[in-house]
Amino acid sequence: MGQMNMFVFDEKETWRRVEERLESARIYKKFGFIRREIKSTPSYANREHGNTNAISKPVQDIAIWNVDREEEMYKEYEEVMRAVSRLSKLQRQIIEKRYLEDEYVFDINVYVELEKSERSYYYAKSKAMYRLAFALRLEMYCEN
Repeated sequence: MGQMNMFVFDEKETWRRVEERLESARIYKKFGFIRREIKSTPSYANREHGNTNAISKPVQDIAIWNVDREEEMYKEYEEVMRAVSRLSKLQRQIIEKRYLEDEYVFDINVYVELEKSERSYYYAKSKAMYRLAFALRLEMYCEN
């Protein structure tokens, strides 16, 4: 009989993906969506080839990108906030203070503010991160 391939939970990649999603949610919460604008000054370039008869629609392309990307970012933000709201009170406080409020907040600032020991803080934080990973479907596996 053939050997089964087993997949192992990739903790580092999962953790990185959750932090990345939390960072984008924080930025969206703070700034909203910044739309792209069309470049209004022409750029003249020497064309060495013949006419391609291709029609360029930069305004249409940018408008479509703006609408699609704004909707995608809003959905991701709502998904993150819904997942965070389902965490326990301590885990929610840790995630909100560490990742969703200010940019330069460190773990030591959060566990001192919450009056928790370092060990209990990191235990609750890791539980929260893994729960978010599974809730947001960001978990990663690697082959053993």
